[in-house]
Amino acid sequence: MKLNDKGLLIVLSGPSGVGKSTVRKALFNKKGHDLVYSISMTTRTPRAGEVDGVDYYFVDKPTFEKRIKEGKFLEWAEFVGNYYGTPKDKVEEQLSKGHEVVLEIEVAGALQVRNQMPDAVFIFIVPPGKQALYARLKIRDTEPDSIIQERIEKADREFLLAHKYDYIVVNDDVNNAADRIMNIIRAEHAKTERTIHQYMKMLGE
Repeated sequence: MKLNDKGLLIVLSGPSGVGKSTVRKALFNKKGHDLVYSISMTTRTPRAGEVDGVDYYFVDKPTFEKRIKEGKFLEWAEFVGNYYGTPKDKVEEQLSKGHEVVLEIEVAGALQVRNQMPDAVFIFIVPPGKQALYARLKIRDTEPDSIIQERIEKADREFLLAHKYDYIVVNDDVNNAADRIMNIIRAEHAKTERTIHQYMKMLGE
């Protein structure tokens, strides 16, 4: 018998270059899960091949700004003249259906979500060492040295925020990291604080 029917919001976060997307994709490739990916909303123009409601929810700026005022985002940010955010209603809809909603996000956004949904499971993904992260960032030939240095300095600041998360997962191997996250999800579903009400109800039957 399943004691916790409501889904969990799983927030995967960490500094740029730790491999968040790669770990998330490996997680979704695991069998026997009920994971759904949280789709962001943006005001930028769709790129070739992008589909509304699949890649992003595409809206205009007045619509996005109205949603900000109404408190309809778990987090949002402005980047290069466009807004990006996580629609609160879409996440809550999936959670009510019992799905595990996975949100892959930057550290600043994760801290916004923490304020609104403290029951979510916050996982900080880190590299096996700082030098490994620096090496990954420097491999990006598409960015000038000044941008790479900014990313390194930003990562150094974000490492210090790990204490704000529930778990730390080292991305020493992508599949191992995905396995650890899956184990965390299973353990969270068995937590007394999430299951006690259903358990007491079962005892009374």
